[in-house]
Amino acid sequence: MDDFLFSDEALDEVNEVVQGSWKVIVVDDEPEVHAVTKLALSDFEFQDKRLEFISAYSGEEAKQVIQEHPDAAIVLLDVVMETDDAGLKVAKFIRETAKNNHIRIILRTGQPGQAPERQVIVNYDINDYKSKTELTAQKLFTVVMSSLRSYRDILSIEQSRQGLEKIIKASRDIFSTHSLESFIEGVMQQLTSLLGTVDQAMYATSLVASNPQDNQKKLVVFSGRGEFERSEGKAIEEVLSHDQLQACQQALNEKTIVYRENYLFAYCSSEYNHNSMLFISGIPKHLTDTQRHLIEIFSQNVQLAYENVQLQSEIEATQQELVFRLSEALEQRSTETGNHVKRVSHICYELAMGYGLSKREAELIRLAAPLHDVGKVGIPDAILNKPGPLTDEEWAIMQLHAEKGHLILKDSNRDIVNTGAVIALSHHERWDGSGYPKGLKGEDIPIAGRIVALADVFDALRHKRCYKEPWSLDDVVKEINAQQGKQFDPKLIDVFNQRIKEIEDVLVRYPD
Repeated sequence: MDDFLFSDEALDEVNEVVQGSWKVIVVDDEPEVHAVTKLALSDFEFQDKRLEFISAYSGEEAKQVIQEHPDAAIVLLDVVMETDDAGLKVAKFIRETAKNNHIRIILRTGQPGQAPERQVIVNYDINDYKSKTELTAQKLFTVVMSSLRSYRDILSIEQSRQGLEKIIKASRDIFSTHSLESFIEGVMQQLTSLLGTVDQAMYATSLVASNPQDNQKKLVVFSGRGEFERSEGKAIEEVLSHDQLQACQQALNEKTIVYRENYLFAYCSSEYNHNSMLFISGIPKHLTDTQRHLIEIFSQNVQLAYENVQLQSEIEATQQELVFRLSEALEQRSTETGNHVKRVSHICYELAMGYGLSKREAELIRLAAPLHDVGKVGIPDAILNKPGPLTDEEWAIMQLHAEKGHLILKDSNRDIVNTGAVIALSHHERWDGSGYPKGLKGEDIPIAGRIVALADVFDALRHKRCYKEPWSLDDVVKEINAQQGKQFDPKLIDVFNQRIKEIEDVLVRYPD
């Protein structure tokens, strides 16, 4: 048997900590066991990382150490310490209290009879059980190596699970910028988990270049991990070393994947001549054919996915611009001023967010708000632009624009247009029920209509019309607060008062 033989002088060279090491917790009430273990594994190395030893000399101390080092890979755990079952209690604490299912637990006991192996294996979630008398240096090396491989694979599976979870969440709303970032981050995490020991990753593209003329050449970091997490928006020249930049340029020129000793650059193909690049560092020295194939698949498809989202964003932006231009064309027939619809739109967003609506709901109201007066297309110019008060007959005709707008917009398959129909019909209703066309009261009035009503009145009072001069901010705030619970939703007035600065900023950004 390969018994442990050590000289006294050798026991001091055991506590070297290596950067990027595997943490091993040694739990035993005999100091000699700690020294022997550390010395026996002093030259141990797995995937270019050494072992970092952390000692605990009792069950209670072990529990504290476990909580302080949740990233430990292995615990070498004595069974009998301050009590006959102290080690078993620690094992139970690790799994049930600390909820640490990653760490590999190797029980070591000098008294197997007090903790029979079969009973322990059945009743406790441990990974190996060794008698100290049988645990030679070679067997200790073997059990630590196999445990580290298991730990590595568990971490890889967990990273894979997290990556898939991000992709699934992002897929529910893939066409928004925020979810695109989550999608790419999740795909990158999935890829790096499959490759194993990956430290950093970055995706850079010319599609986010600030100058459109640079779109065919300038690469800008879109998403990153590791050191690149805070590099979003920076040109790659600012974040890569000289050698890395040369490898990147080679991949770019050859439209291929360039491998270096511990990193790679993968050119992402594009149907629209946009340049994009995937960078991964800390890769294994010897990639398998499967891993190389995964990188190729990713680089071929991630750019297409990104460009599809960009195209969708462009379509949405075009739709929004058409809504604004249509609304502005209609406003030119009336007494409203140039940027009225834009101001109302952005004021609505501020009010909706302050009211507690979701970002998507607030954005939908912002996009649909410009359609609130689309029904004025059916109102004669003589009434729209009359400088003086309207007669009862003229006022009755003017009020028809709410229902006319609803008829124009209703029954659409598009959320923006449907919301516009609701707003067109309800933005002249009043909280006290004295509005038109339906005489709705309180919360029976759709929230989108309540919000647009307040935004529309605020902007109209703050700007010149053919029948009035602009009011001061103080006078407008006083008048709107006087209508709390009458014309306007009381809660909405509270939001208005809280966000008056942001609302006034909208007027500054979009002057007539």
